[in-house]
Amino acid sequence: MEELTLLQPQTSVHISQETPDRFVLAAAKVIRQGHGYPSLFNTDAVIMEQVRMGKSVEDARQGGCSGCIETGAFGKEAYILTGYLNVPKVLELALNNGRDQLTGKQIGPQTGEAERCTSFEDLFAAFSTQLKWVVDLKIKVNNYIERMYARYAPAPFLSVVIHDCIEKGQDYYNGGPRYNTNYIQCCGIGTVTDSLSAIKTHVFDSQAVSMKDLLGALQANFAGHEALRLKLWNKTPFFGNDDDRADSLMQRVYELLFQTIDGRPNTKGTTYHINMLSTTCHVYFGKMLGASANGRLAHWPESDGTSPSHGADRNGPTAVIKSLSRMDQLKSGGTLLNQRFLPSVLRTDQDLTTLMHLVRTYFRANGHHIQFNVVDTDTLRQAQANPDEYRNLLVRVAGYSDYFVDLDLDHQEEIIRRTAQELG
Repeated sequence: MEELTLLQPQTSVHISQETPDRFVLAAAKVIRQGHGYPSLFNTDAVIMEQVRMGKSVEDARQGGCSGCIETGAFGKEAYILTGYLNVPKVLELALNNGRDQLTGKQIGPQTGEAERCTSFEDLFAAFSTQLKWVVDLKIKVNNYIERMYARYAPAPFLSVVIHDCIEKGQDYYNGGPRYNTNYIQCCGIGTVTDSLSAIKTHVFDSQAVSMKDLLGALQANFAGHEALRLKLWNKTPFFGNDDDRADSLMQRVYELLFQTIDGRPNTKGTTYHINMLSTTCHVYFGKMLGASANGRLAHWPESDGTSPSHGADRNGPTAVIKSLSRMDQLKSGGTLLNQRFLPSVLRTDQDLTTLMHLVRTYFRANGHHIQFNVVDTDTLRQAQANPDEYRNLLVRVAGYSDYFVDLDLDHQEEIIRRTAQELG
């Protein structure tokens, strides 16, 4: 990896408590090159996640992660991604009585006008109702698609190479594998947590901002309300800063997602689970989202994976992993955490040791995954201006790396907006 600088195949490193430090340091040395790989996975957490879902310890140990961060029992499981869930959009519906803030169309159930909420709990109840409605619809549609695949798009070759399909006489898409799992990928937990934190802090706790004024500012995309936007952006407890006020809200949202999705039946006799993966949908979902109560402007990307909102993680990478450690990631089928470091952070061998300890600490707290971009903003801006001179610049986009100059402008800007962290 260090010598070849390949775009594909991309590699990941799986680290357990038994993995020797020299191996982790070798991975850190490659990370320092700034290609966005290898991504790092917590083997112990991956095994525990699979056992929780009912797999034998032996099968779980022989499994791992593929795709971006999804866990599965290799050769024995159909673990199917069934589409992404735009969680901040669900909050937007709750704030607008089920209406789309961008179009005004009634999409979700009428849960009441937000101005009539007398407490934060009233608003969170509306959010919960909207989420249940969206998930019910999502699962209903996907269950139909499952039957369509089983009937009209069987996978005979895949069925031959996956355990138990031949013994059962059933196709890969029709419950043939030993394990059959559906994941719903939940996106934007940083954005929705920060938005709820802003509403709780300024509308209900301090009552410094009225719900009417907030909704008006959001509808106007903060045009004429810059002072309010800056107040929300600078005076709100945000997720990713080791702040219990925000992190406790993240836990509530995460638990709500888990309770709403996990264990719901699919059509293959097993169940749905959550993972916290956005791939690049957080960019598209942001385009479909109006302004957010955390000060984010309409159409801007929402937070990716389990990462904090862009620019909201202001207390360094240690604070980020402490916030993420409060998420019970073992309940998921995988979580994705992006971090961007300045190249100056990893110059010396001691810096690599510090990075190793950061990763070890996160994994001891049952963190599932972490990956790094090591590049400064000036380099990315120069690549935008002079793409022919930066054809070999690789960056970590989501669960994969790509050439920066081959990305569209939206995805380039999303990477640039990620907080450039330093190690203290």
